[in-house]
Amino acid sequence: MAELSTREQILIEARHCFAAQGFEGTSLNDIAAGVGIRRPSLLHHFDSKEAIYRQILSNALANWGDQIEAARPPNADGWNLVDSIVEASFRFFVANPEIIVMVRREAMTDQSPLGFNLGVALRPYFRRAVAFFDRQMDAGVFRRHDAENLVITGYGALLTYFSDHAMLKGLVTEDPFSDASLDARFDHMKNFIRSALEPVDDK
Repeated sequence: MAELSTREQILIEARHCFAAQGFEGTSLNDIAAGVGIRRPSLLHHFDSKEAIYRQILSNALANWGDQIEAARPPNADGWNLVDSIVEASFRFFVANPEIIVMVRREAMTDQSPLGFNLGVALRPYFRRAVAFFDRQMDAGVFRRHDAENLVITGYGALLTYFSDHAMLKGLVTEDPFSDASLDARFDHMKNFIRSALEPVDDK
């Protein structure tokens, strides 16, 4: 395995710090110390803490988008596409818990001083999902719902499970992030979505 560059090490350490301490609670000195370099060396790669933060979120969004695209079967539609996208998103969240904490914080404010608007960044994916569900509902593949609220509900169900880990550990007996619990959660989400979307025979 190739050795990580100093820039990559900075981004990894910054993810740890931002997730654990928040943006305001993290200093450039914290990040530099975690990497084992001095602040001037860090500033050679990034000119500010804000630049590091924006780079982390931009990289994460691009990575998630790439995984979503890779998960789309050729010419897939209907249930095959829903299952593929849900699985890709779930696996991304499992692999990136620190990003989820950062995203959760960003989602709770519209006054971010960082020049990164999460809603604007996600809007193309949101509109694409809404259009997909509207088409499938019009075709009778899925039960009729308000597509925007459907997507928002799915987003909330997925995000809160991973962002509210401390509360979950106090609520349930089993470790909610063990392999068995994550597999059970994924199966539950797929079944729940299918139950919500299966057309109802009114006859």
